[in-house]
Amino acid sequence: MTLFPRRLLASLLLPLALPLTALAQPKPVPEPPDTAASAAAAPLSASARRLFDASRAQLVQVRTLLAQQDSQSSVGSGFVVSEDGLIVSNYHVVSQAALEPAGYRLRFVGADGRRGSLQLLAIDVRHDLSLLRAVDEAGKPLRFARALAFRPATEPLDKGDRIYSMGHPQDVAFAIVEGNYNGLVERRFDPLIYYAGSLNPGMSGGPVLDEQGRVVGVNVSMLLFSQQMSFLIPGGFAEALVQRAKDAKPIQGPVWPLLREQLLAYGEELTQRFTAQPWRPWGGGQGEEGKGPRWRIPIPQEQFLRCWGSSTPPDAKGMRFQRMQCRMDHALFLSGRLHTGYLDVQHEIYDGSRLGAWRFARQYSASFKNENLGRSNDKDRTAPHCTESFVDAQGLPARAVVCLRAHRKMDGIHDVTVLLTAVDQPTEGLLGRFDAHGVGFEQAMKLARHFLAGYGKPGAAR
Repeated sequence: MTLFPRRLLASLLLPLALPLTALAQPKPVPEPPDTAASAAAAPLSASARRLFDASRAQLVQVRTLLAQQDSQSSVGSGFVVSEDGLIVSNYHVVSQAALEPAGYRLRFVGADGRRGSLQLLAIDVRHDLSLLRAVDEAGKPLRFARALAFRPATEPLDKGDRIYSMGHPQDVAFAIVEGNYNGLVERRFDPLIYYAGSLNPGMSGGPVLDEQGRVVGVNVSMLLFSQQMSFLIPGGFAEALVQRAKDAKPIQGPVWPLLREQLLAYGEELTQRFTAQPWRPWGGGQGEEGKGPRWRIPIPQEQFLRCWGSSTPPDAKGMRFQRMQCRMDHALFLSGRLHTGYLDVQHEIYDGSRLGAWRFARQYSASFKNENLGRSNDKDRTAPHCTESFVDAQGLPARAVVCLRAHRKMDGIHDVTVLLTAVDQPTEGLLGRFDAHGVGFEQAMKLARHFLAGYGKPGAAR
């Protein structure tokens, strides 16, 4: 690994001296947000027909075309939110044109057959939203007879309420899908609606309406290997974007500076909320005569992370271990190959008492060396720059490595990885890993210190 000055690690460890992986039980992982799931073929109710007929003139298909030809690169959906042509969709639906405006352009086709071009006015990468304006060939705003309205925040939905998703699935035809509101997804950093209904690729960015035809959400994603589990962005975030950017001028050039600005703000809030939470204890790794845990290990709260664990079976031979991974199940979509803005905590406890000290040391060291710290040929991030040292983590002799990777197109945005392995026992081991993706430098250092400060001997001062 490439080393950078030891003073960086020393600054992280000052408080100490004085800090989507192997899951035995696979967790459900949402599909990348540019796919959104399977429209049911059940007969439509009278309410669905009424809503579709009343809203069809406000539904659009959003097409990303190659700049020099009419070939489609991707398609999604959107909906009209003002009579002067403002349209809401997902950020991921327009991301190609947003990142490479010289190579792509945006067009729309309405459910009523109307066509035109689209200008990008604003993005909200945190909530995967974009605000567009429909214009004619001369660049003048198009007028619409009416717009869809948002359901007021003072009228929350109840679990089980019928709601209706609209969009253009699979580039086949405009469609409406009936489903149910099932509240918000638990353990999320930002609210996300759990929709019991089927969505399909191409419906991303389409509106979800209540019985009165008001927008309650925006189609965004589905859950793989599941039935009737889809997700919606709460309509309030889209309404806020419209109010904030309705008078904005079209964005000129790639949106990387806007992504950087929004990521820095998001990373600051994520860091504050995460580091404000106390670590939970984990009783793995027993001390002499089974008198309690040998180490203090930083296990995060499950306020917006989900934790999964596994262990070797009781009759396993050789090295035995316990594993835990806690991870945010949502990442911010920046481009088709770049998702960021999430935290990941992993721990492995090893018992090599059946191997002997020499064989245990060899396998324990190999496990540490096998940690993937990132590719050197990554087009979006630099190769990892790491520093390594033996440290005293609140009474725990340990080996620590801290690595940073910079995002090439967003100055000041980093990924940080922290590895710590205990070196106090001849046939027992502890390997911990922390990853934060898409945060500023100061936030990366604060998160690294917070993780390292969570280790120690039971009873040692933090």
